[in-house]
Amino acid sequence: MLKEQKYQKLKEIIEIYLPEDVAVIDIEQESHFMNDLNINSANLVDIVLDVEDTFDIRLENEDMEKMQTVNDAMAIIDAKLLEK
Repeated sequence: MLKEQKYQKLKEIIEIYLPEDVAVIDIEQESHFMNDLNINSANLVDIVLDVEDTFDIRLENEDMEKMQTVNDAMAIIDAKLLEK
């Protein structure tokens, strides 16, 4: 799967959990989930679960703690897919 395809899938997952005051166009690779996209911790857990299902990977607690930005999520997804 190409990087752009993974990024698009990730954006589609994130979009579901965006609060009303944040638009999809606000999702950038440098975006911080909580600070920039206003995603609360409960929704961040939902995003992690959706990422696991979508990419057929398992994220550990350490992975979740490192997942602060969209770029972080992409790097973790890439690393987990390589492990498969």
